[in-house]
Amino acid sequence: MSLVSIESPKHCAKKGLNVHKLSKKLFFAFSAFFTTLLSLILIIWLILRPSKPEFSLKETDIYQLSLSGTNLLNSSIQLTLLSKNPNQKVGIYYDELQVYAAYKGQQITVDSPLPPFYQGHQDSNLLTASLVGAGLPVAPSFNYEVGRDQTAGKLVLNLRVNGRIRWKVGSWVSGRYRINVSCLAVMALGSTLPTGPLRSTQGTACSTAV
Repeated sequence: MSLVSIESPKHCAKKGLNVHKLSKKLFFAFSAFFTTLLSLILIIWLILRPSKPEFSLKETDIYQLSLSGTNLLNSSIQLTLLSKNPNQKVGIYYDELQVYAAYKGQQITVDSPLPPFYQGHQDSNLLTASLVGAGLPVAPSFNYEVGRDQTAGKLVLNLRVNGRIRWKVGSWVSGRYRINVSCLAVMALGSTLPTGPLRSTQGTACSTAV
C-alpha cells in the first residue's frame, strides 16, 4: 500500500515565496543590465560631445522680386550654402530639410526641399536651392519696408533651413533632432525693385540651433 504525500498549506506558501523571490531577482538583474547599458551610452556620448553642424551662406542671387496686383509678390531666388560637420568621430544624417526666404519677418518664397544626405567626419557639402514664390500675399507694409531699404541702399534677406538630423557613432544611429538654421544675405539695392540678378557673395556665417 503506497503512501500519498499531501503537502500542507505551509509548504505551498514556501514555494510561492521562492517563486516571488526569483521574480524579484530577475527584475533587479534586468534593471541593472539596462541601467549599465544606458550609462555606457551616456558616457560615450559625453566623451564624444558631438558639436552641431556649421553653415555659411556662400552666394545668393535674386532674379525676381516684384509685386503684382494687390500685395501679391513674385520672387525667384537662388542660394548656395556650405554645410560642415565639425566632429572628428561623429557622422550626421540630414533628413527632411526645407529652405525658404523671408523678408522683414514675411515668408516670400514657398518651402523648397533639399535631398537627404549623410555627412562624414569633418566633411563639407555645398547645398544649392532654387526658391520661388508666385502670387504670395504679403503685408501692406511690404512696399514701405522696401522703400526704407532703398533709402539705406541695401536689402537684407533671411534664408532659413529647417529639418531634422541624426548622429552616427560607429554603427549606432541616434533618433531625430530638429535643426533650425538662419542666414542673412545683405546686398546693394538701387532705386527700383530688382527684375534681374542681384547678388550677395559675402560668405556670412549662419546661426544653427539643434
